[in-house]
Amino acid sequence: MQNEPVIILLIAIALDRMLGDPTYRMHPVRLVGQLIAVLERKLRAQIPSLQLASYLLPSLALCAAILPYMCLVALLDDWAWVLNLYLTYSLFALGDLLKHARDIQYALRSQGIDAARKQVQRIVGRDTSVLDAAGVGRATIESVAENFVDGILAPVFWFTLGAVLSGSTEGAVCSLLGFKVVSTLDSMVGYKNERYLVLGRVSARFDDLLNFLPARLSLPLISLSAKLLGKNARAAWRIGLRDRRKHSSPNSAHAEAAVAGALDLRLGGPTQYPHGRVEKPWLGEGSPEVSPAKINEALKLVSLSTYIAGGMAVLLLL
Repeated sequence: MQNEPVIILLIAIALDRMLGDPTYRMHPVRLVGQLIAVLERKLRAQIPSLQLASYLLPSLALCAAILPYMCLVALLDDWAWVLNLYLTYSLFALGDLLKHARDIQYALRSQGIDAARKQVQRIVGRDTSVLDAAGVGRATIESVAENFVDGILAPVFWFTLGAVLSGSTEGAVCSLLGFKVVSTLDSMVGYKNERYLVLGRVSARFDDLLNFLPARLSLPLISLSAKLLGKNARAAWRIGLRDRRKHSSPNSAHAEAAVAGALDLRLGGPTQYPHGRVEKPWLGEGSPEVSPAKINEALKLVSLSTYIAGGMAVLLLL
């Protein structure tokens, strides 16, 4: 199929925005998560050195995900494009988050703080029982901004780079699948606690590496989107550059800081988690009072940034 990567990319982005990411037993990310859980158990049981296991875990997970994909491509032959479209759509993960954010916005406006707390609990790991309406709004925008990078921008980036370097849709999907395996590894084992400090260290660093460029690309994308939407593009760029290193993660604060600047907000700050209070720094210099209207502005900002990223990817692929 001529220009197959372009067609698959555009359809996948459209499907993600329209349908979200349905939950079912055989979802590729769920299967990857089950694979990682099995590998972790096997490595803990059979490899006495956790340091060695920390290198083996991502290596084995990547091989165990990509090799079956390549075998399926060979079996499907001319119908491999169906598999490629299915995987690309399944590995983009922004549509559901935006839908959840709209549900939170509706709850804040029409159902009260208790309903809003229940809704925001679906997308954040913090203790939502202590959040007031402004705290719910901040948590929502922070989650949307952070997940813009690893949910859609980084997947589009790695799909495009894989297609450019390989000249094939299969190369694009392999690159995307590899990114998603590493991202899932980080979400499962990339914790700085006693259980995963050693075993998850390589996976966490690998995830930081793969998100390095996409996180920094989020600054010009969000700034451009802010300009097109009549928001504060200059502040998005300035505050994004100023506050992007304030998180403990080298990548997490880039998009959040840019969104805070664009919408004249302060995001972050002290956060209560089930395990205790974390004194996070503030991002931005605006108001910490986040209204439902600000959530809607953040969704428009991230959506437009997604479309611009997709358009730039198409230009590169063509």
